[in-house]
Amino acid sequence: MVDVLLAPSVLIRGEGAAGLVLTLLLYGRSGGSWLLFVVLLLAPDLSMLGYLAGSRAGAAVYNVIHTYTLPVILAGLGMLGANSVLISASLILFAHISMDRLLGYGLKYPGGFKDTHLQRL
Repeated sequence: MVDVLLAPSVLIRGEGAAGLVLTLLLYGRSGGSWLLFVVLLLAPDLSMLGYLAGSRAGAAVYNVIHTYTLPVILAGLGMLGANSVLISASLILFAHISMDRLLGYGLKYPGGFKDTHLQRL
């Protein structure tokens, strides 16, 4: 057990799994459309198109979309404005990011798409 606690990649994947499960539970409780969830789950990966402008721009665009900051902001705005669309979008984005972490995908360094904060892909 101690060895697992000393393996950051295992811990980060565990966080991703926990975040994904929690998000699925919250989304189910929110009453959002599961069809919308499935359709939009991979939409954040469109941020990879930023790489068409070069690796620095691509990493910046990808990272903005793939940090937990954006879904937290969306959720807060959705809750303040009682906007269920923003809340659903925040949960879908949170699920996507958590799924990425579970699969070992991390934030990008400007050196190239395969250089992440978790590993080299």
